[in-house]
Amino acid sequence: MIIVAGTLRLSQQDLDALRADAVAVISATRAEQGCLVYSFAEDLLEPGLVRIYEEWESREDLARHGKADHIAAWHAALKRVTVHARDLKIVEVASSEPLA
Repeated sequence: MIIVAGTLRLSQQDLDALRADAVAVISATRAEQGCLVYSFAEDLLEPGLVRIYEEWESREDLARHGKADHIAAWHAALKRVTVHARDLKIVEVASSEPLA
């Protein structure tokens, strides 16, 4: 499994302006082959901070995702606003188990 996790920092106004674009990219991505989880969460204590979390079956699925039309549209939307910071990391998971 591949996990992508991190943050995106915008002004609250820019985040509000991107909300419809975010809904579109999330909806399209969740329908992609190999996508297990794809979510954006607005931090309740830090306005404009978005926490991003993704789970993919493979690196190939993640690579295909990066070339999708809806990702190009999302990147174009991000160019219309000021992104103050972006910090995403890829983590390869060898195994996982439920937390008891």
